Amino acid sequence: MSEDILRAEDPDVAEARNGDDAAFNRLVEPLRRELHAHCYRMLGSTHDADDALQDALLRAWRGLERFEGRSSMRTWLYTVATRTCLDTAAARGKRALPMDLGPSSERAMLEHAPVTEVAWLGPYPDGALGRGPAGPDTRYEQREAVELAFVAALQHLPGNQRAALLLFDVLGFTAAEIASTMDTSVAAVNSALQRARAIVAEKVPSPSQQQTLRKLEDARVREIAADFASALDRGDADALVALLTEDVTWSMPPLTHWYRGIEAVADFAVEVPIGRCPSWRNEIITANGQPAVACYVGESADATHRAWSINVLSLRDERICEITSFLDSALFPAFDLPLTKP
Repeated sequence: MSEDILRAEDPDVAEARNGDDAAFNRLVEPLRRELHAHCYRMLGSTHDADDALQDALLRAWRGLERFEGRSSMRTWLYTVATRTCLDTAAARGKRALPMDLGPSSERAMLEHAPVTEVAWLGPYPDGALGRGPAGPDTRYEQREAVELAFVAALQHLPGNQRAALLLFDVLGFTAAEIASTMDTSVAAVNSALQRARAIVAEKVPSPSQQQTLRKLEDARVREIAADFASALDRGDADALVALLTEDVTWSMPPLTHWYRGIEAVADFAVEVPIGRCPSWRNEIITANGQPAVACYVGESADATHRAWSINVLSLRDERICEITSFLDSALFPAFDLPLTKP
């Protein structure tokens, strides 16, 4: 949608100011998906993004008289959403993955309780994203900007740097617009951008997952995910290991232990998902712009299988270099997945 469409002279703006919530919804609805994705990038959690977007839209509804039309409605809503996310992030703190908290384990950890006091990074149902570039003159396209490694790297940035990077490099805002959004100077925005880019470049591997996936094409990517799911379902450790890179990692938030290297990962796979989970049912999905597998576990092949994990796969060439298993059945509804399989 063009920046010039939703300005103050739009009849819906006047009607919304007069209390017409249907008019306000018409203004907001074309932007809802991209605003939600922005909140996720800022906060690293779909649940937090839901709450932040709801709060931001309520703030916008109540403060609509302050929209004077000097910028587009889209820019104004991003300003409100960004400030809402900054408030949320300041109150909650950054989200983490297990590798942020300690070294990897060399052997399978069998007695391992979930850690609930950590704010864990979560996956994103990228089916909610639109297609095409995230914004004009940007460094990242939409799916690249929700890749797990990128969103994890953002969590290492202070709120002002995170916001500046996303608004400039993902959404195409100018430094002057960002300065207005964040109540700061253009010089401060440029400084925040420089520091943020250095940290993200250090933490995000190259090439991006989108570049890798485009080389492999959709059918091959889905085949790799299906082979991973099938190996789990059959309990075939050799087939699973054959899909992995030598330096593969496997993490399972909210568990703090994680594994690096094919020997440690194979030991974990044999001892836990293959050796201790009687029966699996799996569904191939996508998350964070990457191939993923939704796993259900049952006590036997003919028993009801219950939602267990969303497994996001990162690929290098044609092998899996990272498995992030989000062990939380509450994530399944966001992916339009049932909580049980017969």
